[in-house]
This record gives sequence, structure tokens and C-alpha cells, in this order.
Amino acid sequence: MFTSILAAYDGSKGAYAALEKAADLAKLTGAGLTVLTCYRHHSMLEASLSMVRGARDTNHNLDDVMREVSREAAEEAKTHAQEMGVPSVQAFIKNGPSARTIVSFASERKCDLIVIGARGLGSTEGYLLGSVSHKVTSLTDVPVLVV
Repeated sequence: MFTSILAAYDGSKGAYAALEKAADLAKLTGAGLTVLTCYRHHSMLEASLSMVRGARDTNHNLDDVMREVSREAAEEAKTHAQEMGVPSVQAFIKNGPSARTIVSFASERKCDLIVIGARGLGSTEGYLLGSVSHKVTSLTDVPVLVV
């Protein structure tokens, strides 16, 4: 059946549901589970308009903040999957456009299933151009389970 499952995770409710489904499938099939969290590089203009910078982030640029938030989300997902009883879980973070990054990472890691939430924390761009899950399904030959 499956030997390597990739769960795309951004901390949203949809991604959490997808992670739980991926963990269940990993336990059922004995597959390894890989969690991937993506963050996108922000330009200086976007950084200056951003409302996510808090007092603790005054010494960091937005990319550093996004990297740290992504790292925390990936570790949270890994811990949850382990608590659910998945014996083999790895977590990674990558910088880049979410859909293309997920697809290329799945190819590099030879994953045979991608599990992704139907709607995540995407930007308003997603409403205009389509969701990340929709883009992933159109860019890959790997089976995709949209939760």
C-alpha cells in the first residue's frame, strides 16, 4: 500500500484534520510519516505592511519570524503524530510557494501519498487563484488525499 506519507501542515484546522488522517493511515499501513510546513519569502514591502510582528520580534526580519513559526508548527505536528502512535515521524520546513514546494518535496522524498487540508491558512491570493490543495492535485502524479 503506502510506504511514505507526506502531511502538509500549516497549523490550521484543516491541516490538523489532515495530519490526523495521515497519522491513522501511517499506523494502518506501517508507512513512515513526513510532516512538511512551508513558509513564503516576503518582500520588504510586504514586511512593512505586515501586522504579525509583535514586541518580541523587533530584532528579526519577517523571514526569520515566519521560519520560526513554521518550525514550531512542524514540531507541534510531529509531536501530535507521535502521541497518536506513529512510530516513524519526521518534520521539515521549507521556504517557497506552498504548492510547488510540497510537490517537489514529495518527489525528492519519494512519498507515495500526500495528505493535505482542503483549506489552510492561505492568503487572499488563494481565493483568486485557487487553494494550495487544488494546486497540489494539479501539479503532482502522486495520489493526494484532501481532507
